[in-house]
Amino acid sequence: MALRLYYEEPGIQLWCGANQEMLAELDPASIDLLLTDPPYGVNTPVDNRRFSGKGRLTGARTFGARTCVSARRPVYGDCEPFDPTPLLRFPRLVLFGANHFASRLPDSGGWIVWDKRKGLEDMQNWPFSEAELAWTNLSGTVRMYRNRWMGLVRDSELGEHYHPTQKPVALMRWILERWTKQGDLILDPYCGSGPVLRAAKDLGRRAIGVEIYLEYCDVVIKRLQQGVLALDSLDAAEA
Repeated sequence: MALRLYYEEPGIQLWCGANQEMLAELDPASIDLLLTDPPYGVNTPVDNRRFSGKGRLTGARTFGARTCVSARRPVYGDCEPFDPTPLLRFPRLVLFGANHFASRLPDSGGWIVWDKRKGLEDMQNWPFSEAELAWTNLSGTVRMYRNRWMGLVRDSELGEHYHPTQKPVALMRWILERWTKQGDLILDPYCGSGPVLRAAKDLGRRAIGVEIYLEYCDVVIKRLQQGVLALDSLDAAEA
């Protein structure tokens, strides 16, 4: 799919289409941080299949979840092993889901752990991962972020279910606050529902996002055009 500029506002660009051309042509030195959640190569279920099977929740407890999750497009590129090589030309990286393709990345002690339980640590047989990992070359230590995000049980963005591998805007804000400064340029070549772009806008960072699916591009635009009151209120409550 040919790449085209789909939306622009001061400091933010959203491109629609395949990202290969941009990744090859961008000057790596112009990007202060590449922060992205690429396809993992695990053929992620995008419908009610995630709520079925041995050890999963059953009955009334999943009724709301089953009815809320509609069939979505498959995650683009997720049906084949992910090759991070085109991303490694950029000097500063945060790559979510990298535990699925760690053998194709340089060794690093600088992993981010997103603990998704936060108050649900003792719950048994929950049908989702208890945490998610991101590989980074920004430090040599493991960093932990806690934000409850397990299906319909969330600390933030309640009712905002846009993408099967959606990440919280608050998580992306946490990363940008620690490893970037105001005015830095952030690149997200697998934009999805746009949490990186939304976080960048909230914090006064510039950002370029690329998303191949038109409908997700429209979601990103909607989120960029929303106010920041709800996010700021959440941050204040957690402080």
